[in-house]
Amino acid sequence: MGVLGDAWTWLTTGANWSGESGVWHRLGEHLYVSGVALAVACAIALPIALWLGHIGRGGAIAVNVSNVGRAVPVFAVLALFMVGPLRNSGYLPTIVALVLFAVPPLLTNAYLGMTEVDRSVKEAARGMGMSGRQLFLKVELPLAYPLLMTGLRSASVQVVATATIAAMVGQGGLGRIITAGFNTYDTAQVVAGALLVAVLALLVEGALVLADRLCSPLRGQRERSGRAGWAERSGRSGRAVHDNV
Repeated sequence: MGVLGDAWTWLTTGANWSGESGVWHRLGEHLYVSGVALAVACAIALPIALWLGHIGRGGAIAVNVSNVGRAVPVFAVLALFMVGPLRNSGYLPTIVALVLFAVPPLLTNAYLGMTEVDRSVKEAARGMGMSGRQLFLKVELPLAYPLLMTGLRSASVQVVATATIAAMVGQGGLGRIITAGFNTYDTAQVVAGALLVAVLALLVEGALVLADRLCSPLRGQRERSGRAGWAERSGRSGRAVHDNV
């Protein structure tokens, strides 16, 4: 059947989904590590990026410092943690390594989203008497939202895919399925584990795209613009028919 056929057989075998070493248990571990790391990264990166973008100072330094996390391999960071005091701290070393990996795309995209808001729009808002808080909440944040969500999707997919490294230091997650396959020379299990990680990353990406479309602060504005444009076109069509008659 080939490797993919063997991997499909592994995935459709019920015994591989149950128990502490089963897919469901490993999936729960994977989602826990990824979710905590992403939440911590958002709590660190987004307030800093949005504030610096709002005041328009210090952002370039913050972005350059955060990009150091991209230059350092996550596995190298995790290996350093595992030979230090954190080696007996459960998932903490993996979470810290993933946070360092997730901060750069979150901080960079959120900061760029804030700085790319048209200056004339901000000046018009100030001319209408908006306070700094109102300007941030009603003008800058909605306009920065698309780039902010781009950074969130990028960081989420990267964290979900990279969380498999937890298995390299004996922790849980879908990576344990892959390492177990390597240890037993079971190529089908290795491929099945890789497919599970890839599918999970795609599902996370799709869920965030859907959430973006449903929750975007500009959605109502786009719908109103669309209805206004439709009404205008309908009115023109009606007048044209009346003139022809």
